[in-house]
Amino acid sequence: MKLSPLTQAFVLHFGEMGSRWGINRTVGQIYALLYLSSEPLCADDVVERLGVSRSNVSIGLRELQAWNLVLLKHLPGDRRDFFTTPGDVWQILRTLAEERKKREVDPTLSVLRGILMQNPADEAERHAQARMAEMHGLIEQLTTWYDDVKTLETDRLAMLLGLGARVTKILEVKDKIVSIGRPRRLAEKLPAP
Repeated sequence: MKLSPLTQAFVLHFGEMGSRWGINRTVGQIYALLYLSSEPLCADDVVERLGVSRSNVSIGLRELQAWNLVLLKHLPGDRRDFFTTPGDVWQILRTLAEERKKREVDPTLSVLRGILMQNPADEAERHAQARMAEMHGLIEQLTTWYDDVKTLETDRLAMLLGLGARVTKILEVKDKIVSIGRPRRLAEKLPAP
């Protein structure tokens, strides 16, 4: 690799993590390199800096394009394709979440819906179907929450993530307000637990 030690450490780590996230190690390294680069890179730049084959880079770039994680750029006077990542890390997070939902969550919900519409043949199937219904309900609830959260402005999303477990205190206050019969208008403004 023709990279500074700092960049190389990040690129190598991202490659190793990529294999744990279900992508090829080289794809992870390509993404890390593009993410850290101050200017768009063409495939030849990636080959030179990572020391991997041109075919691996081409395949990796296509995969990253399929995930909507890289942006195609054209530079004046150059016919080659150049690639970069979105500048906003929150946009990258949103794209990853949306792509994973489309590829993993949505197909699972479809299968569960189909299975839940079938009539169980015996008690074992009824039990299995009841367990699947629980799973379906949880995934549906998470999907609904995700659909609500993904529309939040970045500042609000960052604030929500920053609250963490402290959000339970807000819900406890709401419960107390409702239980002692304080003004309903205030309780109605707080989200449902």
